[in-house]
Amino acid sequence: MTTDSERVTIRIPKDRLDVLQHMVETGQFPNISDAIRAAIDSFIDTQFTPDHIKKLTLELPKLHHVSLEELVHSGDAISVDEAVRNAVREYVKLRLQKATESQENK
Repeated sequence: MTTDSERVTIRIPKDRLDVLQHMVETGQFPNISDAIRAAIDSFIDTQFTPDHIKKLTLELPKLHHVSLEELVHSGDAISVDEAVRNAVREYVKLRLQKATESQENK
């Protein structure tokens, strides 16, 4: 965390605070402030991207995420994000090839 920061006071519903506290208690974050900072960083990263990039949020079943992590550990990808990008890129390329072939056969 940088030392150059400002203090902000917010009000949040108790149920949200309980979730944040649970995340701290289970070791996902060292404290609630870090959890909130991570959420703000994620929000900013998602909302402010270059014009040529469209960011998506993807929810995967845990089993699929584990499979993607295995790709990373085996060296097939440098991160889960990269593995997902590669999978989407290859899928789109394949579908476009099939669509082109279908148009040519008409």
